[in-house]
Amino acid sequence: MRTVAVVGASLAGLSAARSLRKQGYDGRLVVIGDEPHRPYDRPPLSKEFLAGTIREADLALEADGEDLQAEWLLGVRAAGFDPGERAVRLADGQTVRADGLVIATGATARMLPGGDDLDGVHTLRTLDDARALRADLARGGRLVVIGGGFIGAEVASTAYGLGLDVTVVEAAPTPLAGPLGEVMGGVVSTLHADHGVRLLCGVGVRGLSGAPQSGSDGSPAEGRQRVAAVLLDDGRRLEADTVVVGVGARPCVEWLRGSGVALEDGVTCGSDGRTGIAGVVAVGDCASWYDPVARIHRRVEHWTGARERPDAAVAALLSKGAATPGVPKPPYFWSDQYGVRIQFAGHSAGADSVTVEEGLPDDRSFLAVYRRSGHPVAVLGMNQPRLFTRWRKQLAAATL
Repeated sequence: MRTVAVVGASLAGLSAARSLRKQGYDGRLVVIGDEPHRPYDRPPLSKEFLAGTIREADLALEADGEDLQAEWLLGVRAAGFDPGERAVRLADGQTVRADGLVIATGATARMLPGGDDLDGVHTLRTLDDARALRADLARGGRLVVIGGGFIGAEVASTAYGLGLDVTVVEAAPTPLAGPLGEVMGGVVSTLHADHGVRLLCGVGVRGLSGAPQSGSDGSPAEGRQRVAAVLLDDGRRLEADTVVVGVGARPCVEWLRGSGVALEDGVTCGSDGRTGIAGVVAVGDCASWYDPVARIHRRVEHWTGARERPDAAVAALLSKGAATPGVPKPPYFWSDQYGVRIQFAGHSAGADSVTVEEGLPDDRSFLAVYRRSGHPVAVLGMNQPRLFTRWRKQLAAATL
């Protein structure tokens, strides 16, 4: 290969670029990103950066003096891919031809209908999102978080620490039931009540209500309205000065439609990131890798997946013959909420039991193991980092 293009300049794309050089690729390397920023770390956006305890410079993923000998095309979106011409078409009219392609375009946050029409309504996915939300949280007042997942919970925790009045609305009966199961999802979600943050479960959002913004003289200003309330399906009205929508994300794969790259919930890949088109692999939040243990395709939207999986995908991309697909490591993620470190590895879906092995849930310090037919398939820790690390290693060894 004389040219490899990496489309996506966040952690997964940077990890792929690093892996290419590490694995001996010395040809032309082009990294394309739709944001104008150099690669940055996203997990702190909902925590330390939002709280103002770290600077933008602290988010940088590239080491001082790191040089991958790459061409960086930033602030431009990929608009199409022609596999016959081996060409990536960009929104500004440029075309990048490449023998190899790494798809790492990630995912974008979902917004509620009408949310884009009101000031004070935010999603949190990018550095620019975090800048805007941080400015609004500095106003104080009432924050309503729509969605009780990890991003929503972390924003609620950060806003609580900043002194805002916080309410979290979750449509499901139990927050975090998807990744953690109903029992442990309920346990982790009690952190909100521990700190006086209201949690409303089992009710959907009907819409958002706006009001004219005031001018410098106190009179209504012309132009866009600002959010004033969240309207619930049961008729309740939650007054709000700021709203954060955390209802999931969708993979950024629209630019690949019609290209022949198989798409379902993201880019459909094998267990090593290969797509059905030679010389094309996918990594990160947009990639739906095959899990040979569960025998399904699924996306892993976590930092460790974006950091670790590009090594396997790049090895597959550079391989001259058929490689033996490996078994992906069990996904791992962590969350910091209200001063508590939450860690999870594996898949809770399909587990037929979950038992607390150490500590007590009421103390917010425990370790729980999920099992299927007696075999561990996932582990959850709250403020148990050392014990969790040991169990995580055991879980990874069991999948080999």
